[in-house]
Amino acid sequence: MGEGGGTRRRPVRAGAVLAAAGLLAVALPYPAGAAGDCPGHRVRTLHFATGSVRVHQHGRYLCAVTVPHGRGTGRTVTVGVQARGGRPVVATRHTARRAGPVTVYAGRRWVRVWGAVDRGSAASGWFRR
Repeated sequence: MGEGGGTRRRPVRAGAVLAAAGLLAVALPYPAGAAGDCPGHRVRTLHFATGSVRVHQHGRYLCAVTVPHGRGTGRTVTVGVQARGGRPVVATRHTARRAGPVTVYAGRRWVRVWGAVDRGSAASGWFRR
């Protein structure tokens, strides 16, 4: 009779440990820039007068975010990515923070990235990721 009680407690303990781990993962703060940025490492940054476009690579995927300079009222912020032979993926928002992220599967193809904040803009031209 003593053996049956021990086997029932193990799943309960495992469930309690998993629940505690889940609560810790939710309660821990995120780094300031990680919330809306792209995964992977930064491969290129396009600077222009009113903002910048950050381009990240994660495996064979390419991701881009446009970030306006300064803190102000809402502005029109645009970011776009296109892999050669594919359709462009564009995100436009009226915001003070950022547009994107937009992600495309680049494979080993040529890609181009562009972004704009109000009247300022930048475009990369075609480059091999």
